[in-house]
Amino acid sequence: MFYYLLKYVVLGPLLRLLFRPRIEGLEHVPETGAAIVAGNHLSFSDHFLMPAVLKRRITFLAKAEYFTGPGIKGRLTAAFFRSAGQIPVDRSGKEAGQAAIREGLGVLGKGELLGIYPEGTRSHDGRLYKGKVGVAVMALRAGVPVVPCAMIGTFEAQPPGTVVPRLRPVAIRFGEPLDFSRYAGMENEKAVLRAVTDEIMYAILSLSGQEYVDRYAADAKAQAAAAEAARERRFRRLPLG
Repeated sequence: MFYYLLKYVVLGPLLRLLFRPRIEGLEHVPETGAAIVAGNHLSFSDHFLMPAVLKRRITFLAKAEYFTGPGIKGRLTAAFFRSAGQIPVDRSGKEAGQAAIREGLGVLGKGELLGIYPEGTRSHDGRLYKGKVGVAVMALRAGVPVVPCAMIGTFEAQPPGTVVPRLRPVAIRFGEPLDFSRYAGMENEKAVLRAVTDEIMYAILSLSGQEYVDRYAADAKAQAAAAEAARERRFRRLPLG
């Protein structure tokens, strides 16, 4: 109930007013039945913009940190994300990937839409990074189509570290559903999972026009943070006069 209140009365109209999203290819999202919508991830706003433009309810797998904040603010944030259709997933430890897959398959098993960002985290520089194979595992095990989606302009509207989004138009593009039924029963083959994931990422790339980086986003982000920390240490050691 609260999901639809947010979508149609509170958050949805506000997002449409602020971002004036241009929607392309919405007809590619199935009107009924289970499917995965796999998109690039450029901004915190992505979590809310895509659901706001879809006709159906969509459930996203969200990082557990959104649900575990301290105090009243943390509880309100957790309640908001749950009401917005987000499922918390612990991304730490060896079982993190399997937990996400179980949650995702549960959503698909109910014939619903599942939203996922194959990169695993937000892009820190606006480029598109290598996809993780969890999306392929879920698509093959559930036997569902994958609809590629590209968020365009959300990085500029709300770059990393920005709390209040800038008022500028964005675009959301949906591509034709990808059918992987030819790989049925092969969800344990690493080469197949990699091929399926790369096909999904290529479809997203074709829609978004981003620069592609054949590395995982988390690794690139950690390297960039380490380089920035090293620069700060060198700067602090410079003589003042």
